[in-house]
Amino acid sequence: MGQITMTVHVQQWQARGEYVSASGHDFFYIDEGDHTKPTLLLIHGFPTSSWDWAPVWDDLLRQYRLVAMDMLGFGFSDKPNRRDYTIHGQADLVEALIDHLSLNQFHVLAHDYGDTVAQELLARRQAGCARGEMLSCCFLNGGLFPETHEALLTQRLLLSPIGPLLNRLSGKKQFKNAFNKVFGADTQPSDEMIDAFWSLINLHGGKHIFHNLITYMRDRIEHRERWVTALQNSVIPLALINGSVDPVSGAHMVARYQQLQCRLDYLKELPAIGHYPQVEAPMDVTASYLEFRRAL
Repeated sequence: MGQITMTVHVQQWQARGEYVSASGHDFFYIDEGDHTKPTLLLIHGFPTSSWDWAPVWDDLLRQYRLVAMDMLGFGFSDKPNRRDYTIHGQADLVEALIDHLSLNQFHVLAHDYGDTVAQELLARRQAGCARGEMLSCCFLNGGLFPETHEALLTQRLLLSPIGPLLNRLSGKKQFKNAFNKVFGADTQPSDEMIDAFWSLINLHGGKHIFHNLITYMRDRIEHRERWVTALQNSVIPLALINGSVDPVSGAHMVARYQQLQCRLDYLKELPAIGHYPQVEAPMDVTASYLEFRRAL
């Protein structure tokens, strides 16, 4: 069984970023690269942060201006202890950053929770009420369809009435066990990587809001028609780069995507990779994304 590690330390990542205020909270973001190049907006997943993008960052930076933020409740951003986190609210904050940086046109690369935020941004674009102009969108593993999202038992329990109690009783050992299950057998995270992810989650008391952030799973059910229709009727190119052995949103999610006849301009399936392809197979993800963009 192989292990992977990150080459950029979390403190180094933080030092490269800045903060912006929106809706009464401070948000961490990174904006790097030549502003004359196309802009690529990267949207992270649950329960991690923009640091997820560090393994693909430098290679993508050769081609694009890169922008990534930690959404509300994640990473270095504020983490208010409340139960009203929503995908629509996160999309509002992403759009606040788009306004702040005057991103008139941009492409999107999203993962997991970020996939759903990107679906909402796509729906807004199609409704003519989006900030800036999204030119294309590429999804890594994520719950694009609630009926194929195989939530872990831990996630289901956090969403239940016992969620607050479970959250208080759970620690790094439980996090590590759950996290390892979604990685490929030969691309398991190292102990150092687990420590770093855990430190980011706990920053600003973040662990206490796990059961609040997990409410996005209800959003996916409530707004399924809006977000699936956005994929089916998209006027911009869409791509999937998917780790096939991911138990949460692997090959079965790709099959459902195709069954529903969602727009699909590019597909790359990574047969031995799990839920975090940008961490587990960064070179494959970068090469696949660049291939998608060349094919447009």
